[in-house]
Amino acid sequence: MPSATGTHPKLVRCPRSVGRRIAHFHLGAATHAADVEITVGHGARFYNMATMIPAIVLAAGRSTRMGRAKATLPIGDHDTFLTRIVRTFLDASVDDIVIVLGHEAESVASSFAASGLPARVVVNNAYDAGQLSSLQAGLSVVDRPGVRAALVTLVDVPLVSADTVRRVIDCYRRTHAPVVRPTSGDRHGHPLLIDRALFDALRTADRAAGAKPIVRAHASPVGDVAIADEGSFADIDTPEEYARLLL
Repeated sequence: MPSATGTHPKLVRCPRSVGRRIAHFHLGAATHAADVEITVGHGARFYNMATMIPAIVLAAGRSTRMGRAKATLPIGDHDTFLTRIVRTFLDASVDDIVIVLGHEAESVASSFAASGLPARVVVNNAYDAGQLSSLQAGLSVVDRPGVRAALVTLVDVPLVSADTVRRVIDCYRRTHAPVVRPTSGDRHGHPLLIDRALFDALRTADRAAGAKPIVRAHASPVGDVAIADEGSFADIDTPEEYARLLL
């Protein structure tokens, strides 16, 4: 199935200057397989992709308002924004996690590799084209036979709980709603879950408009999950917001 960039990501087992703990992807030719070897974390891992719901973490932007890469910002005693998000997905039993990097990709990948956490990385060289370009890059990696939907979140939102992730997945499994999202009143949070039936529409969407028109067109009350998890709605974009987080 063609991606929006016209190519598929390729796994490179020995990424340049990133070390051997992280699988590094570039846009190039590759095949889709039902079983994928992932050489990250604590050695090779094999996943059976049947009925899989992978997660995509969008972390490619310039972090202009923050002034430094949000993915590498420390949070808690041992985590960065990025490692906290990956740990949360793992705690929610999401086994296939794809991180989309762009600006300062090598330094962010090196920082993440030190954690030893299992995840895959795709580098979106067109990250300045907007957030949708990163989502398209992530979809080109996760979409394969057996995948039913994908979870999507932003590196800006590191405080989501594993329980929220599980509730979003449970809602999808019960309802098969094309879009599932955490809600609190009029607020919509992360992670967002998108059914595979919408992947093609996202691949061909106008990058200037982004994914929102497609998400809004397919959102419904049945896919809205009312939660009290403020972390799902906490978007940390500025030094002031980060300082408040650390209090």
